[in-house]
Amino acid sequence: METDEEEVSRIVPFQLQFDKPVASQIKIAEWNPEKDLLAMVTEDSKILLHRFNWQRLWTISPGRCITSLCWRPDGKAIAVGLQDGTISLHDVENGKLLRSMKSHTVAVVCLNWEDDGGGEISDDKFHTSKYEDRTSRFFPPPPRAPRAPGLVPGETGFMDESENLSQELSNSSHQRFNILCSADKDGIINFSIFGIFPIGKIDIHDFSVTFPLEKEHVDCKLLNASICKVALSKDLCHLTVLCSGELQVPRHDLHGFHCLTLDTSIFFKRRNELHQVAQQASNIEDLTEVIRASLSVMSKQWSDAMHTFHDKFDSLSSLIHDHGLDSTPQEEFLSLLGGARTSPAVHQFLLTSLGEAGLKRIMKLVCGAGKDLQVIVLEHLQPAAEMIGFRLGELRGLSKWRSRYKSVGLDESLIDNATEKAGILLIQVERFMRVLASSVQQFSNFFNWLHKCVKMLTSEPSDQHQILAFNCELVILFLKYLYDQDPVKRLLESTEIDHSIEVDLETMERVQELAHFGGFTDLDYLRRTLAKEFQQMESCFKEAFQMPFTTISKKILCQNLLPLFPVESLPKSALSTVPTSISFYKEQQSFVDYVSFRLPNEPSSDLANCIVVTRCLMHDLEAVLLCVPDGYQCIDLSLYKECQLVVLLNGPSSVSESSEKACMMIVQADDLPFVSIPTSTTTSTPWKLQQLKDSIVYLEMDCLKVRGIPHSVIAPLAVSASRGVACVFAARKRALVYILDEDEDEISDAE
Repeated sequence: METDEEEVSRIVPFQLQFDKPVASQIKIAEWNPEKDLLAMVTEDSKILLHRFNWQRLWTISPGRCITSLCWRPDGKAIAVGLQDGTISLHDVENGKLLRSMKSHTVAVVCLNWEDDGGGEISDDKFHTSKYEDRTSRFFPPPPRAPRAPGLVPGETGFMDESENLSQELSNSSHQRFNILCSADKDGIINFSIFGIFPIGKIDIHDFSVTFPLEKEHVDCKLLNASICKVALSKDLCHLTVLCSGELQVPRHDLHGFHCLTLDTSIFFKRRNELHQVAQQASNIEDLTEVIRASLSVMSKQWSDAMHTFHDKFDSLSSLIHDHGLDSTPQEEFLSLLGGARTSPAVHQFLLTSLGEAGLKRIMKLVCGAGKDLQVIVLEHLQPAAEMIGFRLGELRGLSKWRSRYKSVGLDESLIDNATEKAGILLIQVERFMRVLASSVQQFSNFFNWLHKCVKMLTSEPSDQHQILAFNCELVILFLKYLYDQDPVKRLLESTEIDHSIEVDLETMERVQELAHFGGFTDLDYLRRTLAKEFQQMESCFKEAFQMPFTTISKKILCQNLLPLFPVESLPKSALSTVPTSISFYKEQQSFVDYVSFRLPNEPSSDLANCIVVTRCLMHDLEAVLLCVPDGYQCIDLSLYKECQLVVLLNGPSSVSESSEKACMMIVQADDLPFVSIPTSTTTSTPWKLQQLKDSIVYLEMDCLKVRGIPHSVIAPLAVSASRGVACVFAARKRALVYILDEDEDEISDAE
């Protein structure tokens, strides 16, 4: 035992910061790129966030199986991929949900989030510009979505500022341009700017690549492929994809592990244009949600008030029928207004069924609902519609710069159409406010008249200070047009799809005349309701913003497809758990991508217990095979800063311990003897890694960068390049954090 401790002390250069128990086994772990925070996913799909000192900040449970995790480059948000294809974004401060998107139909197996790596955005070598969102110059902060009042006693009825979490995501003008990549198990990869605005989608099965084989070039495609790892380069110019599946090549069955390189240079070349489009479009989508929530809350509040009104006043019809009268409530009220004798039904209704207290309660409810609707329109719906109009105006100006923005799919005619719909919505809002104000005034006048009638029927002295004045003509109009009709509901609800508002011929002629002088080309907008107008505007937005998505998707092309090694006996599920790591390092003013993974042990393969490291220099592919020492097995690996590779190994059983020993080592990747692998010449075998079996590099355990771990370890290995730490998880539910960047002499002194 003492000998083992001396050996561990001798070979370990990394300081153990702490060894802590974990309540449940960890299946995913990622360090925050900017803060000393570690996000972990347990086997029961809970997300834990710990500080470096292991203080837990929060725990959340999405209620669904978590399949992937990654941080936003600035470390302020975390993306979570779920089994059902949903991607949810959470706030780093409290874990609250910022946004949820159904980006895929099957499990999201990997996520990667990269920014452009620079501050200013260069349009060309003579001009440098930086995107600025001008909306804040002309508008106050954007409105927040309202919610129905009365949920908690004392609430104002509207969403508190701290609850508007999604605003932080869409307020992206201060952010660097960034792209979130998400890949699912069926081979679909989605791209979204700022993690919220979809900008591209590809299926790796759709790519056809010319492949050299046996002195001829053949076209090949992937079949039944499953993605293991995706990574965008630091300059956003290309995407590396590791996947397993069948490569359809004539006369060959290339079932195995493959590497694709996709050309995503459109993100780099047009990042300024895409930044501006995504900024405006994502904010427009947020404001659209504010309008949707406003209409929903308004419809419910008004519907509830009208339900109470009709529920109470419909009893008058029953009383009229019970007294054998052949009339309607409107006729009975008109007789009462005209000074005729009060019918027994009306007398019983006003004094017994309704009463003064009931009348005041309904009056307060209906008129209060009307005032609440006016507040929602003025503080939420109308400001949102105005800001949408401004942002569309910005996009409309950009769309006219065809040389730049047509290439990213900003279609001038579609944006013009959407801009007109936004203007029409503002007109509909103004009309709704007039209808609402008129309806509330007539309801109030009707209730004031009824109040006086109740006082007269009870023979109480009329107190002019208590009874408000009323207008007889407005009472007549109310009984004719509002008593059993609801123009406010008709404008708000979208269920009456075929309903259209009647417009007189003279008004339509004036609208047609205005169209000749630059007015709206849509001449039927006065026939539509507010809810219908919102639906049409939203449909135009989707059509306009779908064009950049479609355009960029077509410009993401496959540069190369390399069959790495064959896999015949291993199940598909085993391939999806192959340890892989992709990183990009800046070398000589350019980014070089390093890809490393553990080679699955195939019974028929002569390459066993190996780690593969590849790098792409310009258009040349270089690779090296690293052979793990006998008795050890690679559990996980991660490319680290300065071209280093951190490898986690489980070792042979110890005689003095009941569990296996493990170790963690660092290998300097750029010092390895890489071998060039031709990508465009014919060879006897299509598998690229077969060419490396004569140049295997054997890892030595007496390397200075090796530390023994007195636990059996499991994946994942979480390494932070920015903080220089690694977290290792033991099979016995323990977490060990090591300092990778400490000087060895300082560690020896500390120990």
